[in-house]
Amino acid sequence: MSSADFQTHFALTLQQFCEERFITPEQLSDLQWYQLIAQTSQQYILQNFPKNPPLAYTRKVNYLSMEFLIGRLLGNNLMNLELYDSVEQIVAKYGKCLMDILEQERDPALGNGGLGRLAACYLDSMATLSQPAIGYGLHYQYGLFRQSIGWSGEQREEGDYWQRDFYPQQHHRADLAQTVGFGGEVQHREGDHYDWQPEWTISGKAFDLPVVGYKGIQQPLRLWQGYSETAFHLEKFNDGNYLQAEQNTINATKLTKVLYPNDNHQHGKALRLMQQYFHCACSVADIVRQHLAQGRTLEQLPEFEVIQLNDTHPAIAIPELMRLLLDQHHLSWEQAWDICRHTFAYTNHTLLPEALEQWDQHLIAKLLPRHILIIEQLNHELYQQVKAEFSPQEFAQVWQETALIMHSRVRMANLCVVGAFAVNGVAQIHSDLVANDLFPAYARLFKGKFHNVTNGVTPRRWIRQANPALSQLLDKHIQGDWTQDLDRLAQIEPLAKNSEFQTAYDNVKQKNKQALAQLIQAELGIEVNCNAIFDVQIKRFHEYKRQHLNLLNIIASYQSLKANPAQNFVPRVFIFSGKAAPGYFMAKQIIQAINGVANVINHDPTMKNRLQVIFLPDYRVSLAEKIIPAADVSEQISLAGKEASGTGNMKLALNGAITLGTLDGANVEIADYAGQENVVIFGHTVESIKQLRANGYISKQYYENNLELKHAIDALANGTFSNGDTTRFASLVNDMLNHDYFCVLADFAAYRQAQAQIAARYQNKTTWLESTILNTARLGKFSSDRSIRDYQTRIWKK
Repeated sequence: MSSADFQTHFALTLQQFCEERFITPEQLSDLQWYQLIAQTSQQYILQNFPKNPPLAYTRKVNYLSMEFLIGRLLGNNLMNLELYDSVEQIVAKYGKCLMDILEQERDPALGNGGLGRLAACYLDSMATLSQPAIGYGLHYQYGLFRQSIGWSGEQREEGDYWQRDFYPQQHHRADLAQTVGFGGEVQHREGDHYDWQPEWTISGKAFDLPVVGYKGIQQPLRLWQGYSETAFHLEKFNDGNYLQAEQNTINATKLTKVLYPNDNHQHGKALRLMQQYFHCACSVADIVRQHLAQGRTLEQLPEFEVIQLNDTHPAIAIPELMRLLLDQHHLSWEQAWDICRHTFAYTNHTLLPEALEQWDQHLIAKLLPRHILIIEQLNHELYQQVKAEFSPQEFAQVWQETALIMHSRVRMANLCVVGAFAVNGVAQIHSDLVANDLFPAYARLFKGKFHNVTNGVTPRRWIRQANPALSQLLDKHIQGDWTQDLDRLAQIEPLAKNSEFQTAYDNVKQKNKQALAQLIQAELGIEVNCNAIFDVQIKRFHEYKRQHLNLLNIIASYQSLKANPAQNFVPRVFIFSGKAAPGYFMAKQIIQAINGVANVINHDPTMKNRLQVIFLPDYRVSLAEKIIPAADVSEQISLAGKEASGTGNMKLALNGAITLGTLDGANVEIADYAGQENVVIFGHTVESIKQLRANGYISKQYYENNLELKHAIDALANGTFSNGDTTRFASLVNDMLNHDYFCVLADFAAYRQAQAQIAARYQNKTTWLESTILNTARLGKFSSDRSIRDYQTRIWKK
């Protein structure tokens, strides 16, 4: 079906759609228009699926990730299929606005933060670059959760049933169903081969969401959903056990109810491990099935397939492939391990010890008895390898670092490193830390295995779709298609000092700020000052991301203004959005504290048009698409060495926000490319943090020696921002004063100075605009297309 054929088909479908409802096109609601357009475009995608051009690479990438934060798909698909303008013109004939219609779509609740959004960007780029790929994830019924804010500022969570009414972009693949076992017994057969008889099984349904690359290349995101083949027990029902009659179905569907079930109790840990194995077992079986269906041998698997592990969540895929090769296909241990270690690649996304997953050895033995035998054998072989490689004096320390099993804990990051042919970090500073600090012994043992691939974002969604006003301006001044070659943004660099271009660029920013202000007014009933600096921190809530450092500065600014109202103060609107994991108490405390401070400041008439604090609930891709184009300042203030990369920093900078950040993650490379004079960097470095800890970091000394900091923390403690309740933020205050692992208090003074520098720069409109334009012009490197090309040449090459 060509584009012209699509328009003809759309017209006929519209006519039929209206006749069935006995209404005219003018009478269709926005929701009905959405349903019509979504169904028609999905038919177009599926009909064109077999007509992809020849693929440029023979090695297919199987991208395993527990998250794919794909965002709304309809507008993105129409744009990439080059149908957006046609559909916009059609609906305009009937008095409708396509942008309003697209607002009817729900964000699929398939991810949480940067990890899942990066996976979505990479699928977009792989489809755009004709890199054969399949994304493998889980078909969550409720995803993470839908966030709202309670009366005292606390985060509230409810299920996000994103498919409840209508979600046409997916289609069920009944032909791809899998069966996954758990528990049971293992019996030795012969040699390295065993028989596993699971105690119970769960079936996996496959749902495909076509990923539409730019110019219409399509590849699947395949999502697995748990269900039971014995869905209904008629005998129990007839005996009156009505609730037990469907218990198998209830138990099976628990696996894919939510993203990351709470694992601060034993049942939650078991469910999370089962969820990860279910994902990997379905995916690995599908990969092997496709490979063999091509008439290829198992020995050829590494030649034609790469299994890319997106963090440690899918690490159990390594022993699962070993199990299939050994027990189902009867290969020798040496053959199976050679295939595995040349098939898997591992992307590390974190240095945080608590995020480097470890599982109780006994829990794995109970749920996956065959897999624990494989892991134990791999651990034994690794022991021999480490013993042979390192001196007796080094061995004990090196084994502590490298063992797959230590103190009855299975270390999944170690399993990934041992089982992968390549390990990469996601920013240069992070990759260096992975090799030198996290896995130095592995770097010696496996020379040439460690790499860097700096993350990127897709310009199709994060500029073209999210910021149409900026896109139109870029189209006027850039020769060639910058959405396929983001380095072309450099063509606007000579215009950075041009007053006419600066005015046009500023008009784009003001238009976006006004649009966000309207959203804030509609959602929160707060009227914000669009002439103020829009200072934005949008990301999942975690102590290392240090939203509470931002908060302490806001409190100090408020207290300063109250003490000296006549001071020259550049107006600010501080905008937060993000979710805290349901079981993460301290992150939820920070959200509550932000909302408590916002409630006081926003109701203080002396702060009107000077200082405002906004928390937009239920952070999601579609909300980010509205906030990012409006941002003046991008808060990237994690403790140096803790943020692997970040991708929000790239999106914000490309859309003309000045990075205010530490030398952490991709901030380092953003500063290098944008120019140090076009960002604001502050705070301790990785090296100085190490020295600070070595000297014995005592956070309370900073509190006692800095009056602004002391008064800000005291205000949190004494009930100023909690209606007099002195206990509400006691845990947060106690942590900052007596622990402060992420050195918030140590960086407070430098952060205040950096904020003053931002204010001074903003008052010089000409130089501010020059810096924002240069951020857009110079950061073409941070396209996910470039990231995928790096993977192709550094990781996925034969």
